[in-house]
Amino acid sequence: MATLDFSTPLFALAPLAGFTDLPFRSVVKKFGADLTVSEMISSNALAFQNERTIRMLEKNPLETPYSIQIAGSDQAVIQKAVELINQQDGVDIIDLNCGCPAPKVVNNLQGSSLLTDLDKMGETIRTIKKYSNKEYTSAKIRIGFDEKNPVEIAKVCEKNGADFIAVHGRTRSGRYKAPVDYDAIRAIKESVSIPVIANGDITTPEKAKWVLDYTGADGVMVGRGAVGKPWIFQVMKSYLNGTSSAEVTPELIKEVVLEHFDQMINHYGQYGAVMFRKHLHTYSKTGYQGASAFRDLVNRVEEPKEMREVAERFFSQSPL
Repeated sequence: MATLDFSTPLFALAPLAGFTDLPFRSVVKKFGADLTVSEMISSNALAFQNERTIRMLEKNPLETPYSIQIAGSDQAVIQKAVELINQQDGVDIIDLNCGCPAPKVVNNLQGSSLLTDLDKMGETIRTIKKYSNKEYTSAKIRIGFDEKNPVEIAKVCEKNGADFIAVHGRTRSGRYKAPVDYDAIRAIKESVSIPVIANGDITTPEKAKWVLDYTGADGVMVGRGAVGKPWIFQVMKSYLNGTSSAEVTPELIKEVVLEHFDQMINHYGQYGAVMFRKHLHTYSKTGYQGASAFRDLVNRVEEPKEMREVAERFFSQSPL
C-alpha cells in the first residue's frame, strides 16, 4: 500500500532552514500534518558524512510519511548522498530542492538555479530515482528563475521520474515578497499527471480551501504560516471538512510552547534554550499583552530552567 494518499487533500509542512528541525516537526505532526520534510540538507555534506548533517536526518517515530530534502547537482555527490539516506530506516521520500533562492545555494548550481539548467535538473532527479531505495522521489520547485516557465519545469520533473511535486508559486527573483501566482500552479496541475502540492502564502484555513479549489492541487504545503502556529494543520483540516474550527485555547498554546521547548532541550542540550528564542518570538505574536517586553527578556536568558519558567509564566495569561 502506498504511504502517501492523495485521494483527499494532503497537508504538508514545508522545509524551512532553521525552523523545521526535529523538535518543531514533532510538535507539528501531532496536529495532523500529513507529510513532514527535513530542513534542506547539502548533498555535499551528506556525501562527506558530516556528523552534524547526518544528525539532521533523524526523525520522530510519528513522522510517517517522512521526506528528506537534499540540494545539489553533482551527480556523483548526489549518488553518495542518496546511498547514505538509503541506510536510514523510516524515510519514505527523497526530495530535490529546486527552489531555494539563497545566493550561497544558487551560486553552486543548487536550489532555484537548477531552474536555469533544466537538463541538469532532470538529470539530478533521474539520479535520485535510480539510486534511491525509498518509495518516492519528489521535487520542490519555483515557477521560474527570473522569467516564468512553470509548465516546462513541471514537465521536466514528471518526465525524469518525480512521483509528485511541490510548487512555490513565485520565481527565484520574487523571493518571498512577490505575489504568489496561483494561476501558474493551476496551469501546472492541468499539464501533468503526477500529484501537485501548492505552496506560497497559505496562512489561513480560508486561504487553504481557496487555493485547493482554485488550482485543483492535490494538497497544500505550509511553511511560514506554521511557525508560531503549529496547530494550523488541525485548524485547516477542520475548516475544510466543514466541522467546527478546532479551538486554539490559551491552555493549548502554553502546552505546545512548553512541549516544543522540552523537545529542543532534549535534542540540542542546553544551547537549545538560546535556539528557542526565535520560536518564543513567534509564539508571542498571537495577541499577548507585554509581548515586546517578553521578547526583549528572552533575548537575555540563556539558562534552560530560567527560560522555561519565563515562558511558562508569560503563556499562563490569556491573549488579548
